[in-house]
Amino acid sequence: MEQPRSRQRRRPEGQRDRRGFSEAVQTRRVGNLSFLMPPPRPPASALASCLEGLQQDWRRDGHLAGLWREWPRIAGPQLAPHCRPLQLQGGLLTVGAAPGPWLQALQYNRHQLLGALRGAGYAVRDVRVQQHHPGAPVTPGGQNEAEVWAVHPSRCDVHGMADCPTCGRPAPAGEMARWGHCSFCRRADLS
Repeated sequence: MEQPRSRQRRRPEGQRDRRGFSEAVQTRRVGNLSFLMPPPRPPASALASCLEGLQQDWRRDGHLAGLWREWPRIAGPQLAPHCRPLQLQGGLLTVGAAPGPWLQALQYNRHQLLGALRGAGYAVRDVRVQQHHPGAPVTPGGQNEAEVWAVHPSRCDVHGMADCPTCGRPAPAGEMARWGHCSFCRRADLS
């Protein structure tokens, strides 16, 4: 039997595919048939290097998510708890601050903040300051998320565990008290 041969056809230097990396096409010959084989996978990289690459992309592309993560370091420990970046569009950063002295402090320190942003690698051309009333998100019905979760039927640390009478799997007892069976069986009933 003939040994399988692989032949690689490489793209010209500098030419890349639509995903952004050059790819070698491999074929494998068995008898008179020729099979296309997928290119070899690149070696796995460490999670820390992936996250670092993502943060660099955020800085370069001007994403607000990267700025949120670094905001306490950029704005400083005194100012950061009282203001937050709201929008980053076209190099213009809109920062919201609590009304009163914190809004005024942010307006006075606008140029220092702009310098800190540029020093951190963000392509921000100007900072706009506006009043912002940060509030806790409220769920419909007037209860906040912590109050709803404190009495939720799926909490096994509050209600304990029991076996579902329908499927026999262990599930939070609060689900059995509320629906007569576990949430998985409940979902199956609703669909």
